[in-house]
Amino acid sequence: MAPSDSDFGMSRRTLLRTSALGLVTAPALAACSSNDSPALVRQRPKLTHGVAVGDPRTDGALIWARSDQPATLIVETAATESFTDAKRFTGPLLTPAADGTGRIRVAGLPAGQLVHYRVTLEGEDGATSEPLTGVFRTAPTMPGDIKLHWSGDVAGQGYGSNPDLGGMKIFATMAARDPHLFLHSGDAIYADVPLQESVTLPDGRIWRNVVTEAKSAVAQTLDQFRGQYAYNLTDQNYRRFNSTVAQLVQWDDHETVNNWYPGGTVAADKGYTERSMDTLATRAWQAFHEWMPLDPREAVDGRLYRKISYGPLLDVFVLDMRTYKDANGANTAPDGRIFGPAQTKWLIEGLRDSKATWKIVANDLPLGLVVPDGKTAFEGPANSNPGAPSGRETEIAQVLSAIKANRVGGVVWLTADVHYTAAHHYTPEKAAFTDFDEFWEFVSGPLNAGAFGPNTLDPTFGPEAVFVHAPPAPNTSPLDGAFQHFGEVLIDGGSRELTVNLCDAAGTVLFTQRLAPSR
Repeated sequence: MAPSDSDFGMSRRTLLRTSALGLVTAPALAACSSNDSPALVRQRPKLTHGVAVGDPRTDGALIWARSDQPATLIVETAATESFTDAKRFTGPLLTPAADGTGRIRVAGLPAGQLVHYRVTLEGEDGATSEPLTGVFRTAPTMPGDIKLHWSGDVAGQGYGSNPDLGGMKIFATMAARDPHLFLHSGDAIYADVPLQESVTLPDGRIWRNVVTEAKSAVAQTLDQFRGQYAYNLTDQNYRRFNSTVAQLVQWDDHETVNNWYPGGTVAADKGYTERSMDTLATRAWQAFHEWMPLDPREAVDGRLYRKISYGPLLDVFVLDMRTYKDANGANTAPDGRIFGPAQTKWLIEGLRDSKATWKIVANDLPLGLVVPDGKTAFEGPANSNPGAPSGRETEIAQVLSAIKANRVGGVVWLTADVHYTAAHHYTPEKAAFTDFDEFWEFVSGPLNAGAFGPNTLDPTFGPEAVFVHAPPAPNTSPLDGAFQHFGEVLIDGGSRELTVNLCDAAGTVLFTQRLAPSR
């Protein structure tokens, strides 16, 4: 067990060194600072969990941080790491109301440029924190090479940050490839899966975890949900990745509870005293938006779904397939919901109006994979019925038909959720429903969790599993990294060709698919 959450006395250097060994948990936020210390002693605020970048634009990005006491967020940006002629941005006061977290959108920066940024905190008495630095790239206005990574599933199935392995090394692997963007496809935490200090694997080997109080029980209170995010950021690989790669984040089910949907109830045997999924989701959403580098005010619905434009070659449509879905069941109703009417309309019109060469749709649930919830219910759009679209598939059919009718080219779907990697090619010639143009959906994950699969494909939209990399046994551990995955999208600025690489935790490319731009 790591030290208690009230341990504030470490310097930044000690914090980084000990967290690399898995010895530090999230410092709790002091409610106030002026009356807790002797007079005349100024206690410097601390940046407790690194810094992060999100949702870049042509002129800037969101910068996220957390303080251990009430303090003002200060961000400086410059063209070089010397911070000559730095531009200064004063952010909000970080307070206990948001668990000490906050973000500021830096703006007015040059397009298509590498930006160095430096974050400090200014306490109410004028004392300042030690700085933390990072980099990001503003979106371009001219065609150029783009590299995007995506994946999901962190600290799941009882596998957290393993100090024997140096933590979650897959984030170091991705950082070394220097992507412009990282699409986090959901299950950023496993709020419903506590960690133990050790797990004995089927072959007798031992998986060891860094463990904190918040990760020792299922999350039900707001503070417990917050603690899930704090736990992940004790991992030095994750923190360093966050500081240098701009993220586009979305959520799935484990940010709340397994297979949650609006109006649902947690099963009585899962150890929950609060069984209302709506109540848990409200607390989960607050913690998610506090601890992740996004601003809900910039989303279409004031929550999550949104479009991120990254120059003339790329638009990313980030979906929310949780908040508006109907109840998990047989999934055969004639008017099923997975996006909801407003999000469906937004996606259709956004794809129609996009001028980007490539339109990536970030779907946190796979389109054609059958994802069961128990023996008779279904979690995603697919319902294992080989006929015409029914249930949630009807909204998928609306979107696919509109893409064809509006003659939208260059649409690629990226997802995670199922804990293996795959390439799916959908063609109307093989489908029960034929009113769509062929397209690709690529699956990646997990980042640091048990590996599973493969799942069955529903034939309604004619998918073919062109490539699958899944473990030989369910819940294979991340110990060797063979079945931990991330995906990589490369867009060539000259030819406009898009290449997808499916990779393992070491960065080995397992499969490659090249796609030509639409005329």
